[in-house]
Amino acid sequence: MDLFAKAADLGIQTEFIDGQGHRHVTETAALEIILNALPVRIPHRLLDRPVVLRSGQPSRTEFRDAVTLPVGWKIVAGLKVIAQGETGDRVIAWPMDLPVGSYWLHLTDASLLSEQVPFIVAPPKAFGGDFDRSWILAVQLYGVRSSRNWGMGDFSDLESLIELAAGLGAGGVGLNPLHALFDDRPADCSPYSPNSRLFLNPLYIDVEKLAEFSPSAFVDGSDAIARLRESNIVDYVAVAELKWRALRSAFAAFKAHPKTKRQGTFAKFRAERGSLLARFACFETLRHKFKVPWWEWPEAWRSPDDTQCAKLSAGPEAAEIEFIEFVQWTADQQLQSCRNLATKLGMKVGLYLDVAVGVQSDGFDAWNEQVAISRHLAVGAPPDPLNTAGQNWGLAGFNAAGLEAQSFEPFRDMLRASMRHAGAIRLDHVLGLKRLYLVPHGFAARNGVYVQMPFEALLAVTTQESVTHRCVVIGEDLGTVPEGFREQMADWGIWSYLVMMFERDDRGSFRDVDHYAPDALVTFNTHDLSTYAGWRCFSDLALKRSLGIDPGESDDARWHALAMLTDILRHHAIDGHDLYAVVKFLSRTPSRLLAISLEDLLGVIDQPNIPGTIDEHPNWRRRLPLAIDEMVAAIDLAALKDATGERTVQKRVQQD
Repeated sequence: MDLFAKAADLGIQTEFIDGQGHRHVTETAALEIILNALPVRIPHRLLDRPVVLRSGQPSRTEFRDAVTLPVGWKIVAGLKVIAQGETGDRVIAWPMDLPVGSYWLHLTDASLLSEQVPFIVAPPKAFGGDFDRSWILAVQLYGVRSSRNWGMGDFSDLESLIELAAGLGAGGVGLNPLHALFDDRPADCSPYSPNSRLFLNPLYIDVEKLAEFSPSAFVDGSDAIARLRESNIVDYVAVAELKWRALRSAFAAFKAHPKTKRQGTFAKFRAERGSLLARFACFETLRHKFKVPWWEWPEAWRSPDDTQCAKLSAGPEAAEIEFIEFVQWTADQQLQSCRNLATKLGMKVGLYLDVAVGVQSDGFDAWNEQVAISRHLAVGAPPDPLNTAGQNWGLAGFNAAGLEAQSFEPFRDMLRASMRHAGAIRLDHVLGLKRLYLVPHGFAARNGVYVQMPFEALLAVTTQESVTHRCVVIGEDLGTVPEGFREQMADWGIWSYLVMMFERDDRGSFRDVDHYAPDALVTFNTHDLSTYAGWRCFSDLALKRSLGIDPGESDDARWHALAMLTDILRHHAIDGHDLYAVVKFLSRTPSRLLAISLEDLLGVIDQPNIPGTIDEHPNWRRRLPLAIDEMVAAIDLAALKDATGERTVQKRVQQD
């Protein structure tokens, strides 16, 4: 079997038409690396895919041609048999009363051919939220100023933002990803390039809030903290040095009093997070020790081993491992306090958290899930009008065969961690649940391939966790979308993500309110696009040109866009064309959730991130111009409440 035939057998699409209408065929050398990087998929002769059912709905599964009838089947959870039977037909009609859950289906046909596949029973739809139409305040938490933080926004600032947002009538606060990054590489600050999506970034901890923090023991850092507060750019290196020193001091004080109530709460957290937390602490300790990527570690540590980790935790490294767990507990407690405050204030959404599309290949998740995550391949996108060379995001993503072999547990773990304190999450590049564009390391983005993913099974797992956690799931479905994708997502109750900047017809006219889907989050822009103020003054176009980047838009095209915006606003008898006019228009859409960025409310011109740049622009480093307690005076409260008024009533009769 040649490479291209083998690829087709594995669901790899080696030939495609890009967003510019150009045909691409993957180079043989690139394809060989891709095939070697993916785990071998066990061939199924009886069924060709995992079985997915929706609770209470009739469902049938057809056997493949190789089956010899009759077939005995058994649905099991661990050692428990949930249901079993035998069929002489080529189609099984499954019982409709099976409980929601994830199981294994064991099959044996008359020729004694046996196999097992994942068997998922999901709720009919994901959690739909218990509000009608609401709005959230979207914030880049790191950039928040306050009179008390240490040079970057933290969880105490988030509590203040929650109170601010509630006072404005918002139903929640939306945040950049809070994933764990690399503590020894603080300058690598993109929240979308995580070490792990299962744990939190400790730099968001308010260290002064710890019971064990001693201001008198940290007096030598006060001048540095004052300087960091005044800076317009987050100095992650300096912030990290101060915060990690303070956290270690607090941990030493924590260990000095072993019989406190906090010790018991910590022990409960360690037990709750179980082996994942223990492995993460073990990994971080080893990473600091060996100082090279995990695939260059001594052989015994190149893959996770709970027995080995237990030995490490009982040896000389015990204190360091416990410290890493202590830091994660502290971050989790402070984020939980934020969630609790939002609930207390009656915010129906609460925290809306962003989930990155992949992880760094040398991070914890890639080490911990070496079958389900392919470290030699990077997730990206083929060429399109905005990115003519294609995109390589440098992140490792899940693969279909590895997920199926583990009954999708790695994906489920990621969802659980993300939903732990959230009322809504956004899955970045949700198209990756159906097909991922993968690029081998060392090749240009145009030499990638589309790899088919078990879309229905991933939707089913997402629905299970959404209902369990009462968490709305929004899929970032921008870009080249396969036919029927949005419809299938909507059928499972996964919301769409609609950006007004992109919602224009062939003539450039902005689409009217009735174009917007009800189960969707609508926003004017994103963190990768210009702010509203920057868009109106052409700042984004000028900046990109100064950096040698094609902005993908001429000045004439921008003038046309501004005219089209005025037209749609006038059509709705909305006076003016400031941010509040745009918010009023978006508030009239049927989309149930509206996001308004804090940068836009404060009139910030520079956008948080310019894709395709690293050091040319201070991506993920810009701080807001005002401190939290100064923001209310800078916002036209009457105009905002008028624009969002009909969205402040947050009642909804649940139908799930």
